[in-house]
Amino acid sequence: MQRHEHRIIPIVLAGGTGTRLWPVSRDSLPKQFQPLSSDKTLYQETLLRVTEPNLFARPIVLTQQDFRFFARRQASEIGIETTVVLEPVRRDSAPALLAAALIAQRLHGDDCLVLAVAADHFMSEPEKFRATCRTAALAAAQGHIVTFGIEPKEPRTGYGYIRPGAPLSAEGSFAVRAFVEKPDEETARGYVAEGYFWNSGNFLFPAALLIAEARRFEPAMVEAVQAAVELATDDLGFIRLDVKAFREATAKSIDYAVMERTDKAAVVAGRFQWSDVGAWDALYELSPSDDDGNVTRGQVALLDSRNSFIHSEGPLVSAIGLDGYSVVATEDAVLVMPTERAQDVKGLVSNLKAQQHNAASEHIKAHRPWGTYQTICRGDRFHVKKIVVEPGARLSLQKHFHRAEHWIVVKGTAEVTVDDRVFEVHENQSTYIPLSGVHRLANPGKIPLELIEVQTGSYLGEDDIVRLEDAYNRN
Repeated sequence: MQRHEHRIIPIVLAGGTGTRLWPVSRDSLPKQFQPLSSDKTLYQETLLRVTEPNLFARPIVLTQQDFRFFARRQASEIGIETTVVLEPVRRDSAPALLAAALIAQRLHGDDCLVLAVAADHFMSEPEKFRATCRTAALAAAQGHIVTFGIEPKEPRTGYGYIRPGAPLSAEGSFAVRAFVEKPDEETARGYVAEGYFWNSGNFLFPAALLIAEARRFEPAMVEAVQAAVELATDDLGFIRLDVKAFREATAKSIDYAVMERTDKAAVVAGRFQWSDVGAWDALYELSPSDDDGNVTRGQVALLDSRNSFIHSEGPLVSAIGLDGYSVVATEDAVLVMPTERAQDVKGLVSNLKAQQHNAASEHIKAHRPWGTYQTICRGDRFHVKKIVVEPGARLSLQKHFHRAEHWIVVKGTAEVTVDDRVFEVHENQSTYIPLSGVHRLANPGKIPLELIEVQTGSYLGEDDIVRLEDAYNRN
């Protein structure tokens, strides 16, 4: 295997959920895989920032089981090859970064430098970001774990802060005197006046140094993560960490596990525009507004309104007399709130989950490794869906005990298996899948296959699927 010790290995953390950006960001498709700041997703924008070939090696992406095909597909859409590592259970950022650092050492040697970035952050000046990476690499090569500090433009209570110490020999880098938690407004003003940085949560470090420092403070965690990496398996090209070993790792952030305890922390001043896009107020601030201070996306009609954020992913949103409000509409949910209450969305989603409301976690459009399906209409003993199958993809060989299905092809060509028959269904043609019939749907063509599925029966839940054979290794 060719080694690239002179290049930085990016680690992209892509397993979060982004609850405060509900209803666009939900557990089934969180904010990093959504196009919130441009026509590309935040994850794609992150990958593009770390693909300069003379500076960066192939990225290592850490994500969850449910997001593995998003991670691969969205990288492929922008022509980037990644190494995707699957976290079998959530254990916060410290175990994830340790696993990625160990894998980076295997691929690039023990003395490699690693850059850890979040997949759901916004940075609008990629060249300035890469310049900061070069500065951080000089400091890291001198034996530091370097965090990226952002020069604050104003006091913010939603960010942690870094108190810089003495300057280091690498220009623009400083020793870290202290990490401080999110302050109240008065304290935040003091921090800004005293030259503190916002803590962006991005790091650059020698892999061996992070592992050694973690072993000093969290030896059991390192032991568990090492075992998870050593016992990792290949699953359709993904690196799957061993679930039993990884579960033994303590769930802890890298800040608490290492950065607030080590004497080797440094900070570089990042002079690029940055936001963690933590809530809707952040997206409002990042977006250009009209003369009345309004930011609108999608179908929006306003009258006598100002300083408001209106985002629609489908229906026409009309409003009169708004001032300082946010309205976010998807096809199945609408959020209305004073923009200053944006941080309270997390509590709202918690209440919806407690009420077992499906929209709290699931989108109306469900994404699968082979494509998508979306509910059009649902009633007693029937369920109508639109199904899209990507070119060359196929669903599992399966059967249902409680429902029959009618398929009407509206675009492309379907290859259909029903028991011992295999046949094609073309546009404007239909077929019938009987109760308990063993069947499969595939797209043999070069364009997406679109069809309407009408389910009828006594029970129409998604758990009435018995998979007999599956190309994606699902249960």
